Amino acid sequence: MSETAASVASAASATSRTVVAESATTRGRRARIALRALQVLLALFYGLASALPKLIAHPSAVESFDKIGWGSGAMYTIGALELAGGIALLVPLLQSVAATALSALMVGAFVVQMTAFHGENAATPLILIIPLALIAWARRGQNAELLRVVRRRA
Repeated sequence: MSETAASVASAASATSRTVVAESATTRGRRARIALRALQVLLALFYGLASALPKLIAHPSAVESFDKIGWGSGAMYTIGALELAGGIALLVPLLQSVAATALSALMVGAFVVQMTAFHGENAATPLILIIPLALIAWARRGQNAELLRVVRRRA
């Protein structure tokens, strides 16, 4: 009787370990999918909502850059950087670097919002830094591979 009870307890323990392992795998898969969805949403935001108005010289973008005193050259440059960053968020080898670069761009946007626009939309760049930092940290493993590729080509 005690051998049977021990056998059942051992089988139950193995089953619970399997369930925990499957649960961790499922959780990891769901986290990767959620992170990828976040990257796609941010890429769409940077490409369409942020870069496009600058690149087509939408009147609101032109007015903002005139108010800062930077002119159209800076507007097109920042629009191109945002578009490049949005695209790079979708390239596996560039994801972490792109998120870091876009975070730096958002720090600059925050400073401009605070100084030139008196904090009018200062929360937006700060809010965007949070998911960008998460992506940069979660995809940091790609940085070593990117460095290998760059060194190989140099």
